[in-house]
Amino acid sequence: VEGTTARDFDLKVSFLPIAGKADMGGGLIWRARDHQNYYITRANPLEQNIRFYRVVNGVRYERENFNHIISVKTWHTLQVVARGSRFQILLNEQPVLDVRDETFLAGGKIGLWTKADAGTYFDDLQLAIVK
Repeated sequence: VEGTTARDFDLKVSFLPIAGKADMGGGLIWRARDHQNYYITRANPLEQNIRFYRVVNGVRYERENFNHIISVKTWHTLQVVARGSRFQILLNEQPVLDVRDETFLAGGKIGLWTKADAGTYFDDLQLAIVK
């Protein structure tokens, strides 16, 4: 999202996974320095999980995984609560991951994420910056 820079925040989006054979679902990107360095959390109905990754120099590293049923063609919410090096991930208002990582401590851009042939709608992106 152009014009955004945030370090500590509450970030939330509604998403509707509708299609995908190689991949499905979507996620949130934050503290992005550029297209090769950022954090991401994503929910994938094909794998039935929510994951937290850090991407450094274009290489994605899985940090945490939470197995959970994610329905297709149903609206869900995905939320990141970022405070310093702590990130809490919520799916449909329920906590699913609590991760600490110090790779990107400065603020950065936020964004939306899909992969491969995922057909996903996003709505109601909300960012509340904490000072």
